Amino acid sequence: MSTHCYSLICLGDSYTIGESVALHAGFPYQTIQLLRSAGLHFHAPEIIAKTGWTSFELADHLIKQQLNESYDFVSLLIGVNNQYRGLDLESFSEDLSFLIKKAIHLTGGNAKQVFLMSIPDWTITTFGHSNKKNNTTNTIASFNEICKLLSTKNGCKFIDLTNHTNLAEKDTSLLAEDGLHYSEKSYAYWAMELATTMQESIHQKGK
Repeated sequence: MSTHCYSLICLGDSYTIGESVALHAGFPYQTIQLLRSAGLHFHAPEIIAKTGWTSFELADHLIKQQLNESYDFVSLLIGVNNQYRGLDLESFSEDLSFLIKKAIHLTGGNAKQVFLMSIPDWTITTFGHSNKKNNTTNTIASFNEICKLLSTKNGCKFIDLTNHTNLAEKDTSLLAEDGLHYSEKSYAYWAMELATTMQESIHQKGK
């Protein structure tokens, strides 16, 4: 196996932090553990995320934040708070375009090592069913269409978690105790999807 020590930076909001679960139970750390178990050398993941962040707030933070010059991989999961606050799709598209370009820059121009993850639909969670904001003009699906479109346009990889996260409507073990965010069990699936895609990228490069 390669002795190169890879790096991963995860950009996002509460889903990237792993709100309501331990740090090691979130998908960034579970991803690294899977990759290490596969014999790959990885630094601990760097996480740039905050609960409640919209795409604009993440972009604004990245403009001001001093980061390493480059990373091997970047994951990006953002947009749920845009939808929750009723913000428009056009602004999200503009922000996401910037974030994708920033992510590609962080990998030294390797777009295929940037992974956009689909936004879970919070409206089907226990919290969502009891929240009056269910009936918003722009659905999570509309935001995910933009994520998928811009991912393809920029040559990045789109990881569709939608079918799995929707299982939480009937399987509450996939949710954290707050009934809104996700459990360690759910993040294990996210991590498996991300780790598998990252491994494929490593093997293709033949490092």
